[in-house]
Amino acid sequence: FWGYARNYLHDYLPHVRAMAPRSIESYRISLENYVNYLVTEQHVHRQDISFDHFERQFLKAWLAWMQQAKKYQPTTIGLRLSAVKAFLRFASAEDLSLVAVYQAAKNIKAPAQPRKPIEYLQENETTAVLAAFDGKDLKSRRNRMLLILLYDSGARVGEITGLTLDDLKLEKPAHLTLTGKGAKSRIVPLGEKTAEHLKVYLDEFHAQSAAHRANCPLFYSWHRGEAIALSSDTVAAVLKKAGTLGREQCPSIPGNLHCHMLRKSKAMDLY
Repeated sequence: FWGYARNYLHDYLPHVRAMAPRSIESYRISLENYVNYLVTEQHVHRQDISFDHFERQFLKAWLAWMQQAKKYQPTTIGLRLSAVKAFLRFASAEDLSLVAVYQAAKNIKAPAQPRKPIEYLQENETTAVLAAFDGKDLKSRRNRMLLILLYDSGARVGEITGLTLDDLKLEKPAHLTLTGKGAKSRIVPLGEKTAEHLKVYLDEFHAQSAAHRANCPLFYSWHRGEAIALSSDTVAAVLKKAGTLGREQCPSIPGNLHCHMLRKSKAMDLY
């Protein structure tokens, strides 16, 4: 056990998996936590720990100890268990005699995490947020279009800031292409009203962009005479200000308005 643990932490994770030092430290802490449990609760001498002590009854008792005695949160328990199972998977690949140990351990489940209530806006709250910017100046009109598209497309912040003009198709059926995590793209349909808003927005903000469609960001700000894509911090600031302005008309709007809440609101409206 100790030889495999050393190889796992000092060779496999940093050199084969190329993990960050903080991630490796998290794995080490989880293994050390299990070792301490065996020593203090199962009264196993540290030098005598072997893979026999990774059988299901030990692991299940460890989970109960973390939950009942240590009062760990379900998320922490899940991380600890995942780290130990990942180590056993590595060991079983190195030594076929340990496959049975890993197979018995991998189906053990951590305690279920309590489900958080879904945070979403009611219809009147959504209306107040989308109407927060009055459109009296250029930035206000840009921010209003940004909010409308965030809501109608259900896009994440990184997806909306990465949009270019080539990702937008307003011919019927209107749609846009979002590129998200892992450079994976998906096609999202747009409502007729959103498409009309976008046509007006393009006429004002992109009248001279036709020659640079491939790399021109849909939403931008000016920096040293160049149009650059909005940052995620800018989008967060727009959402925060929309919440502040919207609460003047609808005080029930949550104080922590964020992009994911708009996505959930759209989903609930569709539902």
